[in-house]
Amino acid sequence: MNYYAKPVARLIDQLSRLPGIGPKTAQRLAFHILNAPPEVAINLAKAVAEARSTVRYCPVCGNYTDEAPCLICRDERRSRDLLCVVERPRDVVAMEKSRSFKGLYHVLHGAISPMEGVGPEHLRIRELLKRLESGGVKEVILATNPNVEGDATALYLAGLIKPLAVSVTRIAHGLPVGADLEYADGVTLGKALEGRREMK
Repeated sequence: MNYYAKPVARLIDQLSRLPGIGPKTAQRLAFHILNAPPEVAINLAKAVAEARSTVRYCPVCGNYTDEAPCLICRDERRSRDLLCVVERPRDVVAMEKSRSFKGLYHVLHGAISPMEGVGPEHLRIRELLKRLESGGVKEVILATNPNVEGDATALYLAGLIKPLAVSVTRIAHGLPVGADLEYADGVTLGKALEGRREMK
């Protein structure tokens, strides 16, 4: 038995298709939209339509942008000899929030995953190599996720980049700040030990 009017059911169904939104959250969001002033729904619809029609990939780094190239690639204050390779545009946001990286980015749009049918040819690896071959980059930081797919992607990229006489580094993995050792799993502790550095 359907408890909703058809338009409400369609709205809940569409909202529940968003990542991280289950049926109950979709219902709450739908009821919020229906109970809010009409301009809330209109502005939401306009924002979604505008983002879909104007946002594209930066032709240089592959990040989301509404201008070509993106703001980060155009920023003359950033180090042009330092390139951070990430899997997704949201990883650029995470790195920027850390306020500790002042170089440029390259977004792969995924990671190598044979189980999901994603091979190197599906990623923006050719574009990365072209950027490196044009010169100027001294170090590439591989900031792929610390999982099987991310590690495999980093190893694959390191093998391609090292012959280009460019320094290749990998972000360290380990314990988050404020964590207790007793609650850390074995893999995390192992990565923390591998990423150790000399005390100064």
